[in-house]
Amino acid sequence: MQEILIATLVVGVVGLLLGLALVTASKKFYVEVDDRVTKVRECLRGANCGACGYAGCDAVAEAIVKGEARVDACPGNSTENIAKIAAILGKETIHQDPQGAFIRCGGTCNATKAKGNYIGITDCRAAVLSGGLGFMSCDYGCIGLGSCAAVCPEKAISIVDGIAHVDPKKCIGCGMCAKTCPKHVIEMHDRDAKVAVSCSNHDRGPAVKKVCVAGCIGCGICVKQCEQGAVTLDGNLAYVDPEKCVACGKCTEKCPTKAIHFL
Repeated sequence: MQEILIATLVVGVVGLLLGLALVTASKKFYVEVDDRVTKVRECLRGANCGACGYAGCDAVAEAIVKGEARVDACPGNSTENIAKIAAILGKETIHQDPQGAFIRCGGTCNATKAKGNYIGITDCRAAVLSGGLGFMSCDYGCIGLGSCAAVCPEKAISIVDGIAHVDPKKCIGCGMCAKTCPKHVIEMHDRDAKVAVSCSNHDRGPAVKKVCVAGCIGCGICVKQCEQGAVTLDGNLAYVDPEKCVACGKCTEKCPTKAIHFL
């Protein structure tokens, strides 16, 4: 009985000493945290996606408070939350046009063909490294192995009919997919955009036709049809300026390959 009491006493004393040591250490090594960091952190999306360039939401919140990052450093954050962060820091809010990912490729399985069989890691970057520009006939188009889908924190991207598709309702505009795509087929654009060109091929028309029936052939019909001057040609490829476009639909109606279309 005495041995049990002694053992219990020893354990109790050791526990007490350890507790005192922890209390002392916590006071000695205590680091004061700016409560603004916590408040800013609560205004972020909380996805820890890394699209901001920092190692998670805690890191970017601290950077925002220190003035090392803008109040809108969190991609896809709402205008309301950006305004809250600005108010917390006593700064002026920044107007941010909502962004969304867009796939500049219409090369589905029916529109283009593979120039070879790819056997390897299911990753677009690996396919590009192994076969120069990839294994599809069009050297500019989507490879369709889903590297973009793998990094999307909101699961907004899926591979349908051989190419990537973005669900605009799920997309938060973080830009992770655009940074990952080795072909640079994905671009970020204003969510207000109504018309876009699903093609990234800069080759001349005859060359485009050989590899894809849905590609932009640089004919310039869309440019001539647009009365607002919203459509331009750059390197045989059409581009639409969303600020000038009034979505009249004349360009989409006349496009011979339907590469330009409503979103």
